[in-house]
Amino acid sequence: MPEARPVIIPIRAFKRTLFRLQEYSIFVFENLYALPSVWRYRKDTLEQMYLIGAQAFMIVFLAGLFMGVIMSIESGHRLETFGAKLLVGRTTSLALVRELGPVITGLLMAARTGAKNASELGSMQVSEQIDALRAFGTNPIEKLAVPRLVASLVMFFPLTLIADLVGLLGGMFVSDLWLHVDKSFYWHSAIYDLKMKDLFVGFAKPFVFAFFISTISCYYGLTTTGGTIGVGRAAVNAVVVASVVVLFNDFIFTKVVWSIL
Repeated sequence: MPEARPVIIPIRAFKRTLFRLQEYSIFVFENLYALPSVWRYRKDTLEQMYLIGAQAFMIVFLAGLFMGVIMSIESGHRLETFGAKLLVGRTTSLALVRELGPVITGLLMAARTGAKNASELGSMQVSEQIDALRAFGTNPIEKLAVPRLVASLVMFFPLTLIADLVGLLGGMFVSDLWLHVDKSFYWHSAIYDLKMKDLFVGFAKPFVFAFFISTISCYYGLTTTGGTIGVGRAAVNAVVVASVVVLFNDFIFTKVVWSIL
């Protein structure tokens, strides 16, 4: 009997994962079904837009700035060895718009928004506030999950746009001061070589990331068990799973777009 234990544990873990996926799928459909209720809870939605978007401005600003600076330094020095440092704007803009801007912003928001949603809803769950809402006839998904989902869908795009623009500005100053590339050459290279496909990929990803980050974190929060320890566990799981899903979706999205367009 003890010899079968190492085999049983992975099977149980696999069954638990399948059960979690089933629960999450049902939770996603419940969120989509409850979307029309967002107008009823518009004050909650606006509050979440401020918490998710406005309060994350500084961290996204700094992340975008350093991304642009680092990309310009690295690509500029590499291109200079081939006598092509004037293309630094092109490499920086393509990297920021297509990949770094959406992905880094997505990972930052997976950590910040994911932990926030999971810990807030988890605390409400273990303190029986969710049960109290149900007792008063309020649907917790309509009241708590949908406003967070809509707020994420609305705010992730401008945050990504800010990261891209700030990164391009940071890259411009680095190129001008250290690589001695004229600003006009930098912007011409950065903007002229961007195709509609690049813009579509870069600006569609935030909506995909927002959907999964919000639904995953709210799911873990509303299914929290085990008291205060369970709240911490739910927050960690939400951040880890959301971050992995962001990277996985980035790969799938990029692969599909390159195959089709």
